[in-house]
Amino acid sequence: MTAYTINLQSVLEMTDDQFYKLCRANPDIKLERNLRGELIIMSPTGGETGNRNIEIAGEFVFWNRQIKLGKLFDSSTCFKLKAGSDRSPDLAWVKQERWYQLTPEQREKFPPITPDFVLELMSPSDSLTQVQAKMREYMDSGVKLGWLIERKTRRVEIYRQGQTLEVLDNPAILSGEEILPGFELNMEIVW
Repeated sequence: MTAYTINLQSVLEMTDDQFYKLCRANPDIKLERNLRGELIIMSPTGGETGNRNIEIAGEFVFWNRQIKLGKLFDSSTCFKLKAGSDRSPDLAWVKQERWYQLTPEQREKFPPITPDFVLELMSPSDSLTQVQAKMREYMDSGVKLGWLIERKTRRVEIYRQGQTLEVLDNPAILSGEEILPGFELNMEIVW
């Protein structure tokens, strides 16, 4: 997925409501905002990445329906992160009690909440440094566990709150640890 960054800061400073309205007025364009307030225009994924995304999401949906501890979100969900950016992870999970602390209006718009877990699956056209910067934004906002999966190199970066980055080469299974109790992702569906 190719991303284009537009710096509008010298022209206008967009409020959260204005950003939300801009996204609603342009539903065919996936927009994010980084920490500097720059707009990021995201292109759609290709077939292989889209297929892997849905397969991974299916595993999470099945697990979440059984455990009933939280809410899952797809890549179309934009979160207003604590660090100040507006981001859409490929997959996100929020503990149920935290989700229900938001008002119905907050849950309807771009939720002002940092997910407990995020997953980013690299597309062939993604820039590793840009996606790593996005992962750092998640962690700076309070994400407890994050996975950055590079399908082509079979490499996974595991981000944990307050811990050193862990890099795994060709893992067979990823564990949700204590953040996603009992969840394991068999990487055969990813590779």
